[in-house]
This record gives sequence, C-alpha cells and structure tokens, in this order.
Amino acid sequence: MKDYYKILGVDKGVSQDEIKKAYRKLAHQYHPDKVHGGDVQKFKELNEAYQILGNEQKRRQYDQFGRAAGEGGFDFSRGFDFGNFGFDFSRGGNFRDSGFDVEDLFRDFFGFESAKSWEGREKRGKDIAIDLEISFKEMAFGAVRQVLLRKNNVCLSCGGSGGEPGHGDEICSLCQGTGTIRHAKKSFIGTFSTLEECDKCSGKGRMPKKACKTCGGIGIMKGEREIRVVIPPGIEDNEAIKLSGEGEAAKGGIPGDLYARIHVKPHPVFEREGKHLLMNLEIPLTDSALGAEKRIETLDGELPIEIPAGVDSGEILKLRGKGIMINNRERGDLLIQILVKTPKRLSKKARELFEKLKEEGV
Repeated sequence: MKDYYKILGVDKGVSQDEIKKAYRKLAHQYHPDKVHGGDVQKFKELNEAYQILGNEQKRRQYDQFGRAAGEGGFDFSRGFDFGNFGFDFSRGGNFRDSGFDVEDLFRDFFGFESAKSWEGREKRGKDIAIDLEISFKEMAFGAVRQVLLRKNNVCLSCGGSGGEPGHGDEICSLCQGTGTIRHAKKSFIGTFSTLEECDKCSGKGRMPKKACKTCGGIGIMKGEREIRVVIPPGIEDNEAIKLSGEGEAAKGGIPGDLYARIHVKPHPVFEREGKHLLMNLEIPLTDSALGAEKRIETLDGELPIEIPAGVDSGEILKLRGKGIMINNRERGDLLIQILVKTPKRLSKKARELFEKLKEEGV
C-alpha cells in the first residue's frame, strides 16, 4: 500500500490546508512541463495522494482501513481522460465532487480559469488618473473644476448597446444564446473542454439585429467629455478624489473610475496646520512695547487685529474661525505669530531715548 502522507511529505496529523499547500508546492516542482525537475510519474503520484488526502471523508477511510472507498474510480496508471468523466468546467465536474480542486490545478498549471470562476463577472473599463492644481484659497473653501477629457465614452445614440434604436436584438449566431464557446484543449494528461466567453456578443447571448450607425455596433466611442470635479474644502495636498463611472467605457460592461489627484499651490503668507492657518507678523519694537492696531490680509479679506502692549516675539495671537473648514464642519483658526523687529541702527535721538529707558530699567 502506498503511503500518501510520505508522498506529499507531511505528517499524518496535519490540517487539510497544510496538505493542500504541500501538494501545490510539490506539483509545481515536478510538473512535467518544467525544463528542470519535471517528472510525469512523480506528478501522477502526487495527484493520486492528493485525491485521497485532500478529501476529508476519503482521508478518514484511508487512515482507518488503509484505502479510501471508491479510490479505484481514478486509475492513474492509465493517465487522465477527462472525457470519461463528462467533465464540464461550468459545473465543477466529478473531480470537485470528490474533493479534487480542479480550478486551482488548471489556474496554476495551464494559465486559465474555469467558466464558473468568471461566470457573471461584469466587464469593467479602465480607470483614469489625472492631476489638478488648485490655489491655496480653493483648498480652504472648496472649488468646482470642469475637466475636458478625451476617452472612450458610452455611445449616446445606442446607450452602449451597440444596436440601432428601434430594431431590437436576436440570439447570437456564434454561441446560440449561451454566451459561451466550448473549446477542446490538449495537454500531457489528456483532452479536456473549457468554456470561454463569446467574443461576438461579449457573453450576453444576444446581438443587435442592426448595428448602431453612430458607433458601428461597438457601443463606445472615442471623444471629448467634460467632467465636473467637485473639490471639497480642506482637501489635503496630493489627496485623490474618486469619480465613480467617469473612467473609460467598456464594451458590454461598466465604465471604470476617474481619480483626480489634487496638488495645492503654496501660499506666500499662510501655512497649513490641520484645520488651522499659521502666519508670521513682523512688528517694530515700539508696537511691541506700546501696542497697536494693524490690518492684516486673511483668506476672508483684510481684517483689523489688535496688538496688545508688551507682546513678546514668538507669541501667538488668534483670529477664531478664519482657518480652514474640513468635512463641512466648523472652521479652524488663523494663528498669528508675532516677530518683534529689533532695529540694527539707531539715530542719535533714538539712542538717547533708549538710554533713558535703560536708566529706568525698561
């Protein structure tokens, strides 16, 4: 009796997942199509072992009796003949009923998927990415941009159906309404059938009786389209806005998405700190000592600000609600950092005044 655990290189108590991993690793290693290391006999033994150990019921019978019930139904000495099993990828076939993971095997070794794996999957157009540069003020308050793109669009005449309006459709002559085409493929282990999507009707099973005059029956047309991009207030630099369905149109499917990556121009005065704005305000020494009223430029226009007497360099004055609004909530603040300008040169009179202040201990 063959030791299937030894063939797969695993211990008797391992999980089903570990058995599957071991099988797939060794199957890749000994696959007959490999230039180096391929071994047909070893590959058959691996599949024989996995057919038993990969099925929990057969594995229990094998562990108990040394063989699995019905294991004679798969004769590896004669090779594989999928035709004998009436194998149909659209239903999973007898192998899946016995625990044999056919879809994994053929996806890994032959480079295609079973019909079941793509059945019902809707086609989708390509995504598009663009870059948009906005001003600092547009970042703070939001904006709307109209972008002109040249791309594949749904045909406006037929709405993407590819048929001339008013003429209806009919059963596809190639797939006879099934939406799929059966192909016979050969491999080192025999001949098997696969189902592939019908190219003529894009898997729909029906075709327009008369092709659309505008798009020629394709359902999509290359052309310019103006797209409205709404930029929310408080958007971050390098953040992307997703516009669902504004990407490339797809024949017989849904459009992709448009991603607009936002780039914010730097401001000569303001810097952003979250929802707050930070700016520097340079004042003379006398305003620092005596206080003053200034008018400063903000995102809301020119506004007055009171400089308190005795303010130190580096102190922060705050204008509430003059910052940035994020997610349509309350706006942040404008934070004004005071920078006291110390004179480099003094006139004779100014020096005398400073000398007197010095005498007073100021």
